Amino acid sequence: MPHLRIATVNVNGIRAAARNGMSSWLDAADVDILTLQEVRGQDEHLEAALPGWTFVHDEATAKGRAGVAIASRMPSLASRTTFGPDDFDSKGRWIEADFLIGDRPLTVVSAYVHSGEADTPKQDEKWKFLDAFGVRLGELGQEGALALVTGDLNVGHRELDIKNWRGNRKKAGFLPRERAYFDRFLGEAGAQIEGVDGSVGTGLGWVDVGRRFHGEVDGPYTWWSMRGQAFDNDSGWRIDYHLATPALAERVQTYHVARAAAYDQRWSDHAPVVVDYTY
Repeated sequence: MPHLRIATVNVNGIRAAARNGMSSWLDAADVDILTLQEVRGQDEHLEAALPGWTFVHDEATAKGRAGVAIASRMPSLASRTTFGPDDFDSKGRWIEADFLIGDRPLTVVSAYVHSGEADTPKQDEKWKFLDAFGVRLGELGQEGALALVTGDLNVGHRELDIKNWRGNRKKAGFLPRERAYFDRFLGEAGAQIEGVDGSVGTGLGWVDVGRRFHGEVDGPYTWWSMRGQAFDNDSGWRIDYHLATPALAERVQTYHVARAAAYDQRWSDHAPVVVDYTY
């Protein structure tokens, strides 16, 4: 069946990724829409790294930090960067673009959630972002809508999503309160969902495409520290997601993590997550 191939990756700096092998991977990957996080550059750097692609891009307020983009083989119909309350600086962390999948509108998001740091102002910013995230999911996830939120969401939802989950229970990225947001994002729409931290909220009904596709298995991980033997030992985190509305999730054909064959072939500390959606 005809499909639309959508990939997401935190490039850890577009210029370094292009130098280190991203272009070769992309040439062979046959991707239609590519969402990027941690671009850490300007439009000219994206143009140099992605010749022939069209893209929308939101730079961070601070130069050399964050930055999100959506590149595509076809032009988008519209794009938006408005996110969260007016006093919240989300620049470089959320961008939406509208496309057609067959004859249906599809909204694609590239999101880069804060890393956070437990019990610090950095974590306070992450809480604000996750609050706004939930609000926007509610708006995008109307019944029958085709919408997809991709990106480095910097939260391992379940114990299956982190190799060393026991050692990270008090660290940002696996805090019970963070994971509870995902309990609600992915919980049954309209139901009262009890989070892993004991909080209760309304489920939004989105689908974690990777977990649905692979089932109850460890990983597959998408990020490994550049230090030590984490990559060679597959001691990673699954923090890069495709979150789909139910109507879009029904169109999933294939899902895979494009893990490099060897440490020295990596061009980012994250691996692309690639999904085919039928028309």
